[in-house]
Amino acid sequence: MNNTPKILALAGSTREASYNKLLVKVAAAGARAAGAEVTYVDLRDLPMPLFDEELEAKEGIPENGRKLKELMVAHHGFLIASPEYNSSITPVLKNAIDWVSRPAAPGEPRLVAFTGKVAVIMSASPGGMGGLRGLVHLRSILGNINVLVLPDQKAIPQAFEVFNADGTMKDPTLQESVENLGANLSNVLSKLIA
Repeated sequence: MNNTPKILALAGSTREASYNKLLVKVAAAGARAAGAEVTYVDLRDLPMPLFDEELEAKEGIPENGRKLKELMVAHHGFLIASPEYNSSITPVLKNAIDWVSRPAAPGEPRLVAFTGKVAVIMSASPGGMGGLRGLVHLRSILGNINVLVLPDQKAIPQAFEVFNADGTMKDPTLQESVENLGANLSNVLSKLIA
């Protein structure tokens, strides 16, 4: 039996130069250093139509929704970095969660991609609160779909000043604290799957 934690890392942004993509990659490096197997997925590579029950009834879950769902089912936990849009989470992240939450086949367990999973959340924003208001909503959404969201999180303000050109963080203490988010998730998952 393989007891290596499998973590899916993603950002709730499709922007190529997203600060949240950089942020989640720093946390992913911390998870890898702690022994986890980490898969990074970019939601830009998995475009999906807006969730619509009539579309679902006609065509089922879109192919990219199925791909993301398969990835989420195959992993024990999630590292999620989400920008804040108007004091909440991004439409692309909410839409992805909505599609993935849908049953793909009759008899499929409810919320199979989320139930029993463990997540760590974080955000980076050019604003002074670092996306904190959006994390409140993300924590609530994930908790309501049976994801255990660990208490530690990071909201990084003035994100345009935080990262080096290579994606690392200018402040080594901040870099370490974000890496520790990933390491902590890896350590918790190691205990749960042992």
